Amino acid sequence: MGALLTGTSLAAGVLLAAWVSVPVPGELDTVRDEATTVYYSDGKPIGKFAAQDRTIVSLDELPPQVTQAIISSEDQSFETHMGINPMGIVRAALNNVTGGSRQGASTLTQQYVENYYVGVEYATYVTKLREAIIALKVTQQQSKDQVLEGYVNTIYLGRGAYGIEAASEAYFGKSAKEMTISESAFLAGIIPNPTYWDPRQGEVAEAQAKARWERTLNLMVEQGYITKEDRTAAKYPKLIKYTQGSGDNRTAYLLEQVANELDRNGIGADQLTQNGYEIHTTIDRKMQAAAAETMKLPKDAGKYTRASLTSIDPQTGEIKAMYGGPDYSKYPTNAATFRAQGASTFKPFTLIGALKEGIPLTKKYDSTDGKIIEGWKQSPDGPDVPLSNFNNDSFGSIDLAYATAQSVNVVYGQLNKEIGADTTAQVAYDLGITQPDDNPDTNDCCVIQSNLANVLGTDYVTNVDLAHAYSTIAAQGYRTTPHMVAEVTKGEDLVYKGSTAGEQVFTEDVMAAATYALQQVVNEGSGIAAKELMGPDGYTRRPVAGKTGSSQQTESAWFAGFVPQLTTVVGLYQYDTDQNRYQQVQPFGGYEWMTGGSWPASAWTAYMAKATEGMEIEDFPDYVLPEPPEPTDSPSPTTSPSPETEEMVTVPTGLVGQQYVAAASALAGVQLIPEQVDVDSDQPVGTVLTVENEGQEVESGSTIKVEVSNGSEAEEEETTTVPWGLTNQDQSYAEDQLEAAELTPVIEEAPSDTVAEGTVIEVDPGEGEEVPVGSEVTLVVSTGPEGGSGDPSADPSDDGGGIFG
Repeated sequence: MGALLTGTSLAAGVLLAAWVSVPVPGELDTVRDEATTVYYSDGKPIGKFAAQDRTIVSLDELPPQVTQAIISSEDQSFETHMGINPMGIVRAALNNVTGGSRQGASTLTQQYVENYYVGVEYATYVTKLREAIIALKVTQQQSKDQVLEGYVNTIYLGRGAYGIEAASEAYFGKSAKEMTISESAFLAGIIPNPTYWDPRQGEVAEAQAKARWERTLNLMVEQGYITKEDRTAAKYPKLIKYTQGSGDNRTAYLLEQVANELDRNGIGADQLTQNGYEIHTTIDRKMQAAAAETMKLPKDAGKYTRASLTSIDPQTGEIKAMYGGPDYSKYPTNAATFRAQGASTFKPFTLIGALKEGIPLTKKYDSTDGKIIEGWKQSPDGPDVPLSNFNNDSFGSIDLAYATAQSVNVVYGQLNKEIGADTTAQVAYDLGITQPDDNPDTNDCCVIQSNLANVLGTDYVTNVDLAHAYSTIAAQGYRTTPHMVAEVTKGEDLVYKGSTAGEQVFTEDVMAAATYALQQVVNEGSGIAAKELMGPDGYTRRPVAGKTGSSQQTESAWFAGFVPQLTTVVGLYQYDTDQNRYQQVQPFGGYEWMTGGSWPASAWTAYMAKATEGMEIEDFPDYVLPEPPEPTDSPSPTTSPSPETEEMVTVPTGLVGQQYVAAASALAGVQLIPEQVDVDSDQPVGTVLTVENEGQEVESGSTIKVEVSNGSEAEEEETTTVPWGLTNQDQSYAEDQLEAAELTPVIEEAPSDTVAEGTVIEVDPGEGEEVPVGSEVTLVVSTGPEGGSGDPSADPSDDGGGIFG
């Protein structure tokens, strides 16, 4: 009993001491909030994160439903408690002590104290005690209306909006003074997690936001603030399109990715907009410019067709370039993090599983089109159905190396049956494909189904995930963590550092064999366009490995490829955002059919030619094919179709005058093998002069000779390269760089709401283009907002557009 009294007295003494020693601090000086600057790997700025300037409103300016919704959702006893909720604290403490998920018990007053007086701190029992004491004292010193007014003007509500007025503008495009019951319930509902419950983040976020909206309305009825009739009449509010503020809409995808990456690592949006960090990224400015240039889709591309690119250093996991779209304000979904069917890019996962189990590349399988494989079904309870190859081709009895080069479905269906579909899924996860977590809201995001068809990539994957997996192959079995943030600093202090560590997940002998097979895809298969990637001397070919992929109904098309120093994945998909469904990718650019070997492989090659400029040629590990295994007693393979039944295809027309890479890709797309023949000509190097049997029908798999100019008869003209990194730089800097490269700058001016006055918006010819010495290069320079003057980015809050500055 004495001990209990002593303990109670001690606790009371501690609380008393804390009460006496903890004063109510002065108000936070929001003027001292600092913008966070994000940099390319070379130190040039990408953009900024900045807090939006608040518009202060008084309670008597707001309709009553605004604060009623907040009280109902966040703190039902706000009007009567003393600043803290003792019962809530007890419940949260018991839950935390007994091992439940960590809970807080903050009242509106405590949240107000955090936002208005002490700032966002790492939550510990000490900081929460201090916060509670200040809340108790604030309640004694201020009225409930004063607390509530301070709260509604400081709370962060997502989209860069601090305070209810800015939030109403950001979500509904109108003043908070005009907010309805429904709109008030929506904003109140997302207060605990405004970034991830913003419906623009996707279906999961939309569902959560709607559930929170319904919850708030129901609580408003329970609290007596609205009637049941009001509740029934409430319609889910329509949100306005979210646009960036003063940031560059071409780099906003990178800024969003940086913010998401840091949020996963404990640095939230509020810290980015207030703490004045310097964020140094892994993004290579030259590679990013090359990505933006090569990923531009031609005008005849479909309205909903989207292109994506991710480049990763396989040794470190550093993301060197990411292309998510041409304009964030028009296409706010990052195409590099949007899921599409992986298609045949999944076949190497099955191959690696087989190699790991000791099945060699020389093992042969029957490739007859339409073969029935036990367990290959269209529905779980349905009958076994025939499996078809692309273009219904048959190749006879072929080994795994050739089956990989030609992406033969029937062979890979048998291989997946042999090793088990679960093995394919596990290899994918081990290589780096995101696997499901324990969160019921997201754990269906990335499941690879355990059915035989998973070898054909029937499941959905992001460009970043594919680049992660293929980087592990490129690194010969060492898996790293893809990351865009190299480090975050605050003055001299290191706040965060991205991990470059690697973990060996597959043996090097398995990876060497897989890499050899993927090289054959480029050397003689559907990825032949990538064979034209040259080294620094301009004529020595780089070793390239990769895999094409074209999904069912060609709703997606991929080329995932790598050299030893760099992995790059180029993807296409078509998703109708109006009807929320995938569509067949509409052919463009002269291609009759959008496969992984068409535009994706050609675009990959064009990008990598720029990205690897000056990069030494490195070889893949040596690999020698093993001796073919002894024949088994399995049924004899079918023979290739006779010449009389060989399928005929038409040699494409319109290839003369194009570059050889494009012509080779077009030929490969109709299952023909291009053979380059160099010819003396005054045409530019690489220009197609003739195509054998152009427009005629030939047997599928035929070799087609393509005469290509070697440029030997052309008059040599001294050329130079348009310097990289002129976009987003000052006009004077860009002019100096052009003159140093012996080029003539020509200035054109154009208004811009998103790019600062005097800053280069566009360069023509594009950065990295080879042009004659003395050529004119047009610099399109921003004059600032149309009808205005000055630097639109000087104050990131002026245009009320979000946290990106």
